[in-house]
Amino acid sequence: MAKVVAVTGNEAVAYALKQVNPDVSAAYPITPATDIMQRFTSYVSNGQVKTEMVLAESEHSAMSGCIGASAAGGRVMTATSSQGMALMWEELFIASGSRLPIVMALVNRALSAPLNIHGDHSDGMGARDCGWIQLWSENAQEAYDNTIQAFRIAEHMDIRLPAMVCLDGFIISHSIERMEYIDDDAVKNFVGEFKALNPLLDIEHPVSYGPLILTDYYMEYRKAHAEVMSKVSKVVLDAAKEFEKISGRKYGLFETYRLDDAEIGLVILNSAAGTSKDVIDSFREKGIKAGLLKPRLFRPFPYEEIGNALKNLKAVCVLDRADAFGGSYGPLFIDIAASLYPHKNGPVLMNKIYGLGGRDYLPGHAELVLNELVDIAKTGKVKMIKEYIGVRE
Repeated sequence: MAKVVAVTGNEAVAYALKQVNPDVSAAYPITPATDIMQRFTSYVSNGQVKTEMVLAESEHSAMSGCIGASAAGGRVMTATSSQGMALMWEELFIASGSRLPIVMALVNRALSAPLNIHGDHSDGMGARDCGWIQLWSENAQEAYDNTIQAFRIAEHMDIRLPAMVCLDGFIISHSIERMEYIDDDAVKNFVGEFKALNPLLDIEHPVSYGPLILTDYYMEYRKAHAEVMSKVSKVVLDAAKEFEKISGRKYGLFETYRLDDAEIGLVILNSAAGTSKDVIDSFREKGIKAGLLKPRLFRPFPYEEIGNALKNLKAVCVLDRADAFGGSYGPLFIDIAASLYPHKNGPVLMNKIYGLGGRDYLPGHAELVLNELVDIAKTGKVKMIKEYIGVRE
């Protein structure tokens, strides 16, 4: 039986972690992720979970603690944001390179400087090539569902890689929504018993983690990591099928909205997708064939599948809530462009940077972009490939 509740995104993620009941969590507070671990530690204090809670002195130490606990043979999780993610950066590679299935909630927040505590995607995008699986969430329901599925995906014996679940700071993390919790036993059965692989505490079978590998085998090791990543999409889809049985909710590698017959389309991550869907509905009412694609699995990126979903459109705008400095396009745009590269007759592309530092993304912004796409679909010409929207002139 589903339990209908009104909770924030942070509450939802904390509750999912309670239901999974991990063995160890090492954490350090940072806005806007603090509330996740604060709520989870109350579950620990009240005896509602059996988790060993390690309160570290920094995010770098928190991830180090998670790595040690995971290598020892435990089910492990944590949460962070922004500068905390940046401080963990060294350890992120160690977690993935050591094939440790740690699950982390990343409450997306802008990076300094200047200091900003509000939501954008610069932290997650900065860590996109650290070898972690990334799942992105439009709302509290998806953040909750993705957190539960992340354990099943990361801990799969063919994968054994860490996974982060991304949700927008404040917009999702602190906003109250109506959503549904799954029954505790159903969650427990879905994630299953944790199976340790080469645990350090198995003293009868000693192993080494993170040994020195120089020019002789380092490249082969990295190739092996890439081959494991190539298996993730199938495991994500298999987990989604099983999750649908206990929740009634469908998930894929990405979501399409009114895209089947669309001529113009938006590609956008997380909470802004919900705002965009409403505007697409209004354009459909005017007879304009607009649609949307919202990536869910961002790493590894499903290039072939997304390319096939977008190839028949006339014009597409990719909206990035993170910038790639140095004269580059936005990070999501680069991946979408790569996915469409094999399709020589694919859509005309443009890139809009929006919502940095928590700047509101409004229906008017979506209308502006869709109107521009209508003109591009007619003429085949783009005035400016990359442009900032919602910014003061």
